[in-house]
Amino acid sequence: MHSIVLSSLLPVVILIAIGFIACRAGWMRAEATKDLGRLVFMVLTPALLFRTMSTVHVERLDFKPVVAYFVAVIGLFLVMLVWRRASQRATVLALAATFSNTVAIGVPLIGLAYGESGMVTLFTIISLHALILLTMATIALELAVARQAAVNTMEPGTRAAWRKPVLDALRSGILHPVPLPILVGLLFAQTGLVMPTVLDRPLQLLGNAMGPMALLLVGATLASARIGIHLKGALGLALLKNLALPALVATVGLVMGLHGLPLTVLVVTASLPIGANVFMFSQRYQVAEELVTAGVAVSTALAIVTVSLVMALAERL
Repeated sequence: MHSIVLSSLLPVVILIAIGFIACRAGWMRAEATKDLGRLVFMVLTPALLFRTMSTVHVERLDFKPVVAYFVAVIGLFLVMLVWRRASQRATVLALAATFSNTVAIGVPLIGLAYGESGMVTLFTIISLHALILLTMATIALELAVARQAAVNTMEPGTRAAWRKPVLDALRSGILHPVPLPILVGLLFAQTGLVMPTVLDRPLQLLGNAMGPMALLLVGATLASARIGIHLKGALGLALLKNLALPALVATVGLVMGLHGLPLTVLVVTASLPIGANVFMFSQRYQVAEELVTAGVAVSTALAIVTVSLVMALAERL
């Protein structure tokens, strides 16, 4: 089991290390990470999300395990949001505590450990993972931005007019490089049409580049970030993601009557380290960038131990 975890996690660790070395060696300037990050967020990520959702047929999904998973995930997300007063920072940290690296780590790990049956449950989660979490985070972030803008422009002694900022935030949250391709891809899938190869192939290549590029950027940002002062916060974020979330998912799953392989896959998926998409969000909105960068690195490093522990415990459920 330990070798399965290592074989899934080491490629991620190596990509982060390569980005770190490239920046430290001067092969990539720190200033360039912003432009590369914008490219990943505006081009590679939408390509991956659209192509992934374009093959999802809602009527074929088994929703009971998915409902259990997202009840726990959304519950933790909302608790963190309320706890930190729904600020931009709260939204990014809530996303970090709930968004798993389901593709780069989850696919090889679940495939090797649980085979095709386990992959069915994982792919069901993946099909809705970005749709639910990234859309929810985007709208929450846009609402936080709008609320802060309204407060900044409010004259003393007057009350802010919330209707327009809220409507603007909701529109920005939907017409956005993350939710929009998810929704368009999902709608395309329901038409029953097949993507022409001449379009599907470029989207596939762009989507495949998203994960490695995002991890290289995590490493490059680590090279210039002040990790020491964020180590305690990063450790707390990593433990919340790697251990607290799977415990919560296990509890909700048991209460809903789940057992066996579907419950095991849900719990192990929840224990996966923080996904690089969270780093892209923090960079996009310039919120908690160094903490999230440190959190992704610490969460990935700790996962070698924590995922092994969760997998061993999950087999007893």
